[in-house]
Amino acid sequence: MWPINFSRSKCFPLLTVLCVALVVLSLAPASGSAEKEIPITKFSQNVGGYGATMTFMYCYSCGYRKAYDEYYNIIHEKYPEITIRGANYDPPGFNMYLSKILLVAKLAMIMVLMSNFNLFGFLNLRIPSWWQWCTDNKMYACMMVFFLGNMLEAQLISSGAFEISLNDVPVWSKLETGRIPAPQELFQIIDSHLQFSDKIEQNPDFVK
Repeated sequence: MWPINFSRSKCFPLLTVLCVALVVLSLAPASGSAEKEIPITKFSQNVGGYGATMTFMYCYSCGYRKAYDEYYNIIHEKYPEITIRGANYDPPGFNMYLSKILLVAKLAMIMVLMSNFNLFGFLNLRIPSWWQWCTDNKMYACMMVFFLGNMLEAQLISSGAFEISLNDVPVWSKLETGRIPAPQELFQIIDSHLQFSDKIEQNPDFVK
C-alpha cells in the first residue's frame, strides 16, 4: 500500500476550517432558552391564575441551582398560585465571550495534539520543550488542557448572582446585599409587595 502523506497545504486549511466552525458555533447567540443551555428542572411552571410571577436568576457555576430548587419548593408550597421561573445569570461585559473563546482554544489545542499536527514545524519555529512533552504524553496533556480550561471558564462565568424579581420588579439582589435571603425574609417581601392578604390566599396547610 502507498503511504498516505498529508502535506501542510492540506492539513492547515482543514484545521483552519474546523477552528472557524468552532468559533462560529460558540459565539453564535443561543436560539433557545436558558433551559436548553443548562438543564434546569422546574424552569417554568404555571401554578395559578393571578398572574404573579417570581423569577430567579442565579449563578449556575456557583452551585446555586440547589438553592433555587429549595426556594421553588417552599414558595410553591406556601403560595401555590405563583408562577416560578429560574434561569442562569449570564455575567456582564466580555466575560461570556472570553469564556467562549477559551472554549474554542481548548478544543483546538486538544484537536492539534490528537492529530499529530506539527504546528511549530509548520510555522518554521523551533519546537519548545513543553510542546514536545505534550506531544509525547498526549492523553495526559489533553486531560490537563481540558480540566484547566474548564476551571478558567468557570472563573470567567462565575457571577455569584442570586437575583429575585416579582412581576419583573427586583426584590432581592445577592450582588448588592452579598447574601441569599432567608425564607422568612422572602416571605415578608412577597407579602409586602403583593399584599397577599387581599389578593392571594396562602396555603393553610403550610408548616412554618
